[in-house]
Amino acid sequence: MNTVLLTTGRIMLALYFLIPGIMKFVSWDMHIGLMEKHNMPFVPVLLAAAGIFQIVAALLLIVNRYTAIVALLLAGLVLVINVNLHDFWNLAGLEGAHEMQNFIKNLGIFAGLLVLSGHYWPSFKVVNTDSTEK
Repeated sequence: MNTVLLTTGRIMLALYFLIPGIMKFVSWDMHIGLMEKHNMPFVPVLLAAAGIFQIVAALLLIVNRYTAIVALLLAGLVLVINVNLHDFWNLAGLEGAHEMQNFIKNLGIFAGLLVLSGHYWPSFKVVNTDSTEK
């Protein structure tokens, strides 16, 4: 049961990045506008890089390759997106409330990625080579 739950969770997290990664290219102009609204630099380059990264990272999670490092990298992306695009502290009313909800939701995704990375991170045992036992 543990394997089924872990696999399902890993694939669901992957889909959370795969679909938006694809949508960055499908709805290019909309995403450009969103990023420009938040005064981000190098908008087309960053958008393309984020889309490609999300697609590749999601596919790696789906096939369970480099899972620990990919999850950590995606967690970093979530933090960057959260601070730059869900800046509820700069907004008021319904728009501010909506962005706060997205910000908090993304913290949950961030936490899930940390848990996934922690689960898959290889554990290294330190061996005491100075032992006097023979």
